[in-house]
Amino acid sequence: MSNDRYVSPLSERYASKEMQYIFSPEKKFRTWRRLWIALAETEKELGLDITDEQIEELKAHKDDINFEVAKEREKLVRHDVMSHVYAYGVQCPKAKGIIHLGATSCYVGDNTDIILMSEALKLVRKKLVNVIAELAKFADKYKALPTLAFTHFQPAQPTTVGKRATLWTQEFLMDLEDLDYVLGSLKLLGSKGTTGTQASFLELFDGDQETIDKIDPMIAEKMGFSACYPVSGQTYSRKVDTRVMNVVAGIAASAHKMSNDIRLLQHLKEVEEPFEKNQIGSSAMAYKRNPMRSERIASISRYVMIDALNPAITSATQWFERTLDDSANKRLSIAEGFLAIDGVLDLCLNVVDGLVVYDKVITKRLMSELPFMATENIMMDAVKKGGDRQELHERIRQLSMEAGANVKQKGLDNNLLELIAADKSFGLSLEELQAAMDPAKYTGRAEIQVENFLKNHVNPVLEANREILGIQAEINV
Repeated sequence: MSNDRYVSPLSERYASKEMQYIFSPEKKFRTWRRLWIALAETEKELGLDITDEQIEELKAHKDDINFEVAKEREKLVRHDVMSHVYAYGVQCPKAKGIIHLGATSCYVGDNTDIILMSEALKLVRKKLVNVIAELAKFADKYKALPTLAFTHFQPAQPTTVGKRATLWTQEFLMDLEDLDYVLGSLKLLGSKGTTGTQASFLELFDGDQETIDKIDPMIAEKMGFSACYPVSGQTYSRKVDTRVMNVVAGIAASAHKMSNDIRLLQHLKEVEEPFEKNQIGSSAMAYKRNPMRSERIASISRYVMIDALNPAITSATQWFERTLDDSANKRLSIAEGFLAIDGVLDLCLNVVDGLVVYDKVITKRLMSELPFMATENIMMDAVKKGGDRQELHERIRQLSMEAGANVKQKGLDNNLLELIAADKSFGLSLEELQAAMDPAKYTGRAEIQVENFLKNHVNPVLEANREILGIQAEINV
């Protein structure tokens, strides 16, 4: 690799070989040739004068693309599709005259774009399902471990570590639902001609409408799709790209939210992302263990979310049957959006699979706040012993403020229990109060919610996709 020119970090550092291949020139031009073969076969089957020998010649050279011939031709004619038609014809002299018959450039360009996005979505889906599977294991393992919950990043009623993980999982499940819908609704452009009217096929088939109606369905079936879009201009509607990239951006948003939570928890020393034995956290501060993988998830995810604006704006600004201001933008935004989300999901797999939970730190922080949260239960216990609820409420409010001031202003431990025990109006000993400080009493239905969520919503998805589970992610850090 040359070091004197720019190389995209998406290729060099983030995206997998599998995703890079989907958007490679080789994959693109092999797909063009498959489409030309599908068109020729369809036209032959519908009665045009195309021979088996010509079809076989096309098939014999479908994978050995003569890139140099196409490159030299493009310098002359300045047209990528016609350059590859020419290069294919050089290899297939008998079939040269029937390659691309009746088609316009978008026949290979747009149909290939749909095919590549479909394959890219399938790879994203595979990794997304595996992220969900890893999160499900984590949620199940820690479903009963109480932890301090936060609203506004302020201490709130306890939850469990596993319950918090279900919140991340549920968002990824929503993304999977969106992905499956969009992937299942993708259709090919088919072969509709320069403005979508199929005028060229009226000439080729002598105006036989019934035969022309068969062209698109036959091409779709040969390329593994259920249908083609019923109408189009020269291109498929760029709204399709918008829908696809919105799915990708949705996954990025879910990953970003999860990574932010992990970064905050790592600051609190409660949960930590994987940190390798010889990994350096800081060039200056040797002790540091920075959440760099989670930070990278957030960083690339922001890129993906912003990238989704590209196809939306492109879709909105297409004029009539087509303009070409979509092409350069599509070439960048679609491929790079997929390469980026591929890197994000690999990082998510790596982080979730290696999350370290420090239960003693979690318990210590929870216990420092629990007396404040247990005040309602303490008040009820005191009422049972004959206390007045309204008077006790005011006393506990005052004592809570005193204990809070001790913590925040004097840097002392939370002594609310001691203050309550010393107040005779409660009639409760310190031992009785401490016995009420079982964190599991304050997590509500968190454990049961995790169990029900996994049983009813996650496990059926994993069971239906068990053949794609078990992948591991390699990342460059």
